[in-house]
Amino acid sequence: MDHTAIVTGWSCLVLTLATLATLIGLHLNRRQQRAVMDHRNAVPHPFVEQISLAAHQKAADYTHAKLAVDHREQLLSLALLYAWTLGGGLELLDHLLARWALPLPWHGVLFLLLFFIIQQLLELPLDLYRTFRVEARFGFNKMTLPLYCSDMFKQLLLMILFGAPLAWVMLTLMQRAGAYWWLDAWLVWSAFSLLMIWLFPTWIAPLFNTFSPLPAGEMKTRIEALLARCGFESNGLFVMDGSRRSSHGNAYFTGLGRAKRIVFFDTLLKQLTPLEAEAVLAHELGHFHHGHVKKRIVVMLLASLLGFMLLGWLTTTTWFYTGLGLSTPSPHAALALFMLVLPVFTFILHPLMNYFSRQNEFEADAYAIAHSSGDALVSALVKLYADNASTLTPDPLYSAWHDSHPPASVRIRHIQDNPHVPARTA
Repeated sequence: MDHTAIVTGWSCLVLTLATLATLIGLHLNRRQQRAVMDHRNAVPHPFVEQISLAAHQKAADYTHAKLAVDHREQLLSLALLYAWTLGGGLELLDHLLARWALPLPWHGVLFLLLFFIIQQLLELPLDLYRTFRVEARFGFNKMTLPLYCSDMFKQLLLMILFGAPLAWVMLTLMQRAGAYWWLDAWLVWSAFSLLMIWLFPTWIAPLFNTFSPLPAGEMKTRIEALLARCGFESNGLFVMDGSRRSSHGNAYFTGLGRAKRIVFFDTLLKQLTPLEAEAVLAHELGHFHHGHVKKRIVVMLLASLLGFMLLGWLTTTTWFYTGLGLSTPSPHAALALFMLVLPVFTFILHPLMNYFSRQNEFEADAYAIAHSSGDALVSALVKLYADNASTLTPDPLYSAWHDSHPPASVRIRHIQDNPHVPARTA
């Protein structure tokens, strides 16, 4: 096939798929907005006794407002893809940096850092609007502008501290490691990813939040008894000052091996009873019992191996670069282009990934029922749906594409219909 035809075909493929993905995303948003607003004036039957009409309407309005912001974000992402590629953005940035005549690895490192920084600055107005208008309007935002700026500055420092050395290693391997550089790069990336998971709870997260030991009392006693029943060891039970930034509640596990931590948002502990908090934690323990965390790490590593293998092949072609607006092939240009176009091709996989994620949630719920209380888990979930203004009436197609957890009604019915273990009493 003629080289010009290949270049043109590649350009058309990427931009057509990107446009199609955006149109599908906008269509799904519209479906979701219609679904929540059509059911705005009536609480779904399973939740009539637990959730007020006012809370249900707040959730509908909150969902509608968030989708309006997401609508703009999708259009901005498409515009930035066009601007960086055929619009000449990457080419211009590369030419401007070439005037400094830096050695190639450092030229590439600076190129990638500036690419990320410019991308974030262009996305900043919508993020500010979401935080200080939408979240504030519905009473969720507790973030101040100085704290917001402080977080951004810390994130920038972390990107320089960890991202710059990683980029230097990757670019050096791409230049000097031969045809199979991608395998060495994957090994480095895998080690770096595992290191970040290990470092996050004790070194990175405390830069942004304060973590205090869970205070003594009924809740701690219950949780320690649950951990003993489940044979789970962690590096401590902690309360995070989530209320410093938002009134949303959450809980999570973090870390690897003995560095594992169990973290509760302070907002969550204010919402739940000790038995309900135990049931929520039992659900999270279910993920570990079934190996969901390990499986996700393995899938992530295997997917990244395929990604590096694909990138290794693409860097041997010229149409990969010229078809997307870059006249001069280079390792740093390849990395930037790959990060830009990869979401275009993985967009179609979202429903499949969510399907497997939902199966994991059902398994974790069953584990929670066996080791705590199904009734308490349902009660906790209903409180979280109400307090976080999560919609109870999602559009099925939107939910399948975007939601890693089952819809509220499906999940709660699945818990209540579980026949295996009777609910544990308080």
